[in-house]
Amino acid sequence: MKIIDGLLAELEQEATTTRRVLERIPQEHLSWRPHPKSMSLGQLALHVATVPGMVAEIAAIDTVTEPNSFIQPEAATAAELVPALAESVAKAKRALGTYDDVKMAAIWRLQSGVGGREMLAMPRVAFVRAIMLNHWYHHRGQLLVYLRLLNLPVPSVYGPTADENPFAA
Repeated sequence: MKIIDGLLAELEQEATTTRRVLERIPQEHLSWRPHPKSMSLGQLALHVATVPGMVAEIAAIDTVTEPNSFIQPEAATAAELVPALAESVAKAKRALGTYDDVKMAAIWRLQSGVGGREMLAMPRVAFVRAIMLNHWYHHRGQLLVYLRLLNLPVPSVYGPTADENPFAA
């Protein structure tokens, strides 16, 4: 099995869970934020929906120049979130699906937009694991907290929640 095959299998499995979370995002709360410095629910949900594809496209480039800013748009509707996730996962598979182990072991680099200084260098597999997957899970967890703060049902991710128990008969 190629390295990428395991990562893409994990992506597919986690996309199913992420879909369940995104399906719970209510239209009426898209602009809500728990703190002025936090992303709105609509920004965070759209970010979660689009991370895999965006990061996979970046991972496919050997050397990336850091953007000046990270502007996160807000979802216009809750209905766009699940289709955005499906497209994002498909994009990730297209961007990385044919990579062999040599390509996954190659060094991926991030350079500063000012002066071209190398800010980060790591094997592509480490970048995909850390940013496409771990970063995605982190933000999905934030979404669960937002749902709880809004007193909305929290879906099961890896086990029971106070609202849902996949192990109950």
